Amino acid sequence: MGRTSDARERLLEAGERLFGERSYGAIGVAEISATAGAPKGSFYYYFPSKQEFAVAVIDEHWRRQKAEWSSILSSEGSTVDRLHRLFEATAAVQREAQAGVGAVAGCMFGNLALELSSTEPVIRERLQEIFETQVDMIAAVLGDERRDMATAVVANLEGLVLLAKLRNDPSLIESQWVSTARMLEADVSA
Repeated sequence: MGRTSDARERLLEAGERLFGERSYGAIGVAEISATAGAPKGSFYYYFPSKQEFAVAVIDEHWRRQKAEWSSILSSEGSTVDRLHRLFEATAAVQREAQAGVGAVAGCMFGNLALELSSTEPVIRERLQEIFETQVDMIAAVLGDERRDMATAVVANLEGLVLLAKLRNDPSLIESQWVSTARMLEADVSA
């Protein structure tokens, strides 16, 4: 890896870590650069603005998360089993964050959506695209005719991550899976 792309990657990693720990508004370019061990000028070489940097961090985070979701949702097992594994994987990410920094980090996408959706339209639009893709991925498992249920599953998972963050308790995500399974079961019966 070349020196230039190494600096860009370090900046993205620093951004992901910092956005996972604190709000977008509380983090400045100087701190991002210092955390990455890169000169402030490197930041502006790669990213014309903090907003464009945030979109790049979001995209990098989504690239990895989407691969994990794809792997889980295309794995063997029933629809319910695969969705359950998605909830378990989400809880595992939150347990890992809690072990690392002492607190449940929540979902980067949800955190940024709550903070920036009314003030940063470019970020809001990118996050909307990601959440829509998540719904598409769940709908592909449930059946495209059940898109409303896919939306409910994504909203449920996102809400559980938010509550887990509030309570600093990642086990909430797994313990509430039963409610999600009942919701799915009721939808199938209806």
